[in-house]
Amino acid sequence: MKAATRHLVRNAARRRQIHHSSSDINPPVQITTLPNKIRVATESTPGHFSSVGLYVDAGCRYETPSSSGVSHFLDRMAFKTTKTRSGDEMSSAIDKLGGQILCSSSRESIMYQSSHFHQASPLALSLIADTVLNPAFTPDELDAQREAARYEIREVTAKPEMILPEIVHEVAYDKKTLGNPLLCPEERIDVIDEPAMRQFMAQWYRPERMVIAGAGMPHEELVSLAEKHFAHIPYFPAPAPQPVSPRSSQTSQQQSSPLLPLSQPTSLYKSLTRAASSYLYPVSSVTGEQPPPPAPIPESLRAIYTGGHRFIPSTTSEFNHLYLAWEGVGIHDPDVYALATVQLLLGGGGSFSAGGPGKGMYSRLYTHILNNYPQVDHCAGFHHIYTDSSLFGLFASFVPAAGRLQGNTPAQILPHLVHQISLLLYTPVVGVELARAKNQLKSSLMMALESRAVEVEDLGRQILVHNRKVPVSEMCEQIDAVDSDRIRRAAARIFSPDTAKKATVIVMGREDVGDYSKTFKKYGVGGA
Repeated sequence: MKAATRHLVRNAARRRQIHHSSSDINPPVQITTLPNKIRVATESTPGHFSSVGLYVDAGCRYETPSSSGVSHFLDRMAFKTTKTRSGDEMSSAIDKLGGQILCSSSRESIMYQSSHFHQASPLALSLIADTVLNPAFTPDELDAQREAARYEIREVTAKPEMILPEIVHEVAYDKKTLGNPLLCPEERIDVIDEPAMRQFMAQWYRPERMVIAGAGMPHEELVSLAEKHFAHIPYFPAPAPQPVSPRSSQTSQQQSSPLLPLSQPTSLYKSLTRAASSYLYPVSSVTGEQPPPPAPIPESLRAIYTGGHRFIPSTTSEFNHLYLAWEGVGIHDPDVYALATVQLLLGGGGSFSAGGPGKGMYSRLYTHILNNYPQVDHCAGFHHIYTDSSLFGLFASFVPAAGRLQGNTPAQILPHLVHQISLLLYTPVVGVELARAKNQLKSSLMMALESRAVEVEDLGRQILVHNRKVPVSEMCEQIDAVDSDRIRRAAARIFSPDTAKKATVIVMGREDVGDYSKTFKKYGVGGA
């Protein structure tokens, strides 16, 4: 009897543990839509801090030549003087939060977000509402931001690892939509003024394009605060003026990477959490109804990938830099999970990484390139995911051939990168290697969500993109379903000579790469 009792107790405890773990992985999500179409979402997780944010379906993707750079200035002019608070009053209120508040613009969104003690949530949302709805855009503050923008452009331009991803986008999308610059072009700095910013906000800061998200706070509290500060914004069913969004107003887009490159796990997490496949529709905990699937994007409104080649001469940089990119799949394509796994499979990083087991040292780019060619300083895969397109590729930074022993030309490094792509097309992935990549991908998702700020950003952006929250457990199930055959099929879609679009090839350094089409054909890779 005692043994049976112990057995029942152990089983009950085990069931409680399983239930608790499932709740921790997929905390309850509640979504309420205000009468003016602003969506309010909360995720219930315990902790000492709360986070709230406003996420707007805007960003540099929607800029035209006449509005280029406005998103960058809206980002930098946030939490300055408003019609109800002076600059000093805004700074003093921010100090009272006891946390962090920020604005960040990206290609497909602009977010205003705060992390703070629980009792500061009303103040935090008040500050966010004030800076969005009542900005003053004073001449003095605008002039200060002009100088800050010039300094920022100089800093970013001087660092190849920051400016080259921008150039890759510019060439890949022919300087339109996803090819618009994140930073204000230097020639536009003195042109951006108050009317330009207000016109852009009137065009894109519409209630149906906004999501207010919170984590670590009661849903009813956030709904009440949202009603207090945002319910008066009128909703007009008429579509926004041109250029129109490449999504419907109900399913907005989101960008996969921040303004400047972040560490690999963070950017990867953001890419995948905004890229959950579209057929997962968890039931809303408020309405009990499944939200409708995203409306298809009209062909005429899609980002148009063109690919191309650009050489940026540089005789002063320490290394040559070579980037290869192909157009991948958008965030609603099921193959996004396979490509995310491939990115971890390729891995890579810096040659002097303090890595080791668990740090990607057994990824292909480490074992095949970095560990064998000491002249390669950095080599890694990247995947920038967007609503209707993505960029997947590899890059390498290496010692130039001129002036230093054992250096290389871009033409000598190119075959090593193209060979890694060809392996994805023509050889199966070993089971142990695949399992390692999938485990690293899942762990990066889980660990990123330990951050309260990442948690609320993920919630807000997912509601903005999908009008729903895709549970991490379901994303992990999709990752588990990726096998060798699925990876080869996805690779064939992107890199095969029969289906690949023209590759994007960017070179910075002392010499160009030459006729890269011959190397592509030699290894059976498309995009030449």
